[in-house]
Amino acid sequence: MGTTVVVGAGAAGLATAVRLRRHDPVVLDAGARIGDSWRQRYDGLRLFTPARYCALPGLALPGDPDGHPDKDDYADYLEEYAARQRIEVRLGTEVRAHAYRDGRHHLSTTAGPVVADRLVWAGGAHAVPVVPPFAGALDPGIRQVHSAGYRGAAGLPGGPVLVVGAGQSGADIASMVAATHRTYLAGPRTGRVPLAVARGRAVRALYRLPVPGDAARRFLRRRASPLIWHTARSLAAAGVTRVPRVTSVHHGRPVLADGRVLDVATVVWCTGLRPRLDWLGARPGDVPRLGFVGLPFQHTLASGTLGGMAPDAARVARHLGPP
Repeated sequence: MGTTVVVGAGAAGLATAVRLRRHDPVVLDAGARIGDSWRQRYDGLRLFTPARYCALPGLALPGDPDGHPDKDDYADYLEEYAARQRIEVRLGTEVRAHAYRDGRHHLSTTAGPVVADRLVWAGGAHAVPVVPPFAGALDPGIRQVHSAGYRGAAGLPGGPVLVVGAGQSGADIASMVAATHRTYLAGPRTGRVPLAVARGRAVRALYRLPVPGDAARRFLRRRASPLIWHTARSLAAAGVTRVPRVTSVHHGRPVLADGRVLDVATVVWCTGLRPRLDWLGARPGDVPRLGFVGLPFQHTLASGTLGGMAPDAARVARHLGPP
């Protein structure tokens, strides 16, 4: 029986390991503890969809099925899931490079070389921060932080804060920062999904739809996520000032679409993340027995979300074939 390796011990990787149990998979993860990728996210983060739609096969999330666990609750759930499912996870093992030769996958990792007959990348779609090209033109005196590295307002210097990106993460961060700093939230309005709708079966059914065409997919990827917890009124009540999107930099200061130049001390970029695939030594379509789980719009509208992990993992398991 050949070796099967899954890269990433998040929700995608653990769901994949369960679906590939007949392959005796080994999961590699760079973290010191299962769930660390969630623990390191910004304070106050909660799941956008209810617990009942975010559970992995074989173990419900504790508490109210209609509740929304926070990031630490979900991190602890992943750790418990791996233990209960008896998934072999090698922590502190970051994959640095990959080559496919002689019919096998050769991985260079921080814990030494690993060779596998089957390989599944489940390292998450949100690994590399994305910022606009003009970010480097901001005055060096302006503190810049991406949402991936943001922890809380206590770590920010005094003075006004500009949060760029008005999706759910941007609204979350702006509403919390506004308690201690003058706060601007830049970006087009993304719309809102009422909480009752987010918890309903209609959203679950919508997520099962197949991926749209290329044009629609590009449009959806460019748009920030609709708001769940916030409304225009609640953001204003929290002290957040909405402004148009940031288009450029003038004399080191951010310029808005309406021409205004903002004098701020901090910019928090909530402008998205992309997968880290630079270690992959070949084009994915050219490599046999290689699968991916956790990428947005991979198979359905739910691909890349917690609710889409298990169905996508089952597809990959079928793709890899019998042991």
